[in-house]
Amino acid sequence: MDWLAPLYPWTKSLHVISVFAWMAGLFYLPRLYVYHMQVPPRDPRSELFKVMERRLLKAIMNPSMIASFLFGILVVLTPGVIDWSAGWWHAKLLGIAVLTWCHMDLARARKQFERDERPRTERAWRILNEVPTLALILIVVMVIAKPF
Repeated sequence: MDWLAPLYPWTKSLHVISVFAWMAGLFYLPRLYVYHMQVPPRDPRSELFKVMERRLLKAIMNPSMIASFLFGILVVLTPGVIDWSAGWWHAKLLGIAVLTWCHMDLARARKQFERDERPRTERAWRILNEVPTLALILIVVMVIAKPF
């Protein structure tokens, strides 16, 4: 894996860029669901939300999540980047698991909205909209401050 060392600045840059794109989608899709809840099923506005939600998930969120994982794995495999005896990376993995769960839950909900089902209340979507923010805070603190 020594061949990864000279590529580290590039893999780390691409990882951060893809995480930014993924997070943008994780912040925006639940907000779209809040607005989608405010219009009746089969209303033309509902159909527009379905298109917006599908495109956001398929064209931005899915590719950026895959890129985040791919470049993140390359960063982790780069020799000397991770001190495996430190505990912070366990907490970061928890944050990644939460983001991945959010992504999968939002994707499942998109299919339900597509069928004109309303999987949660508007209030529940507003609350779920905050979960990626909390996970992001955990991840950033673990990676930057490495408190343990």
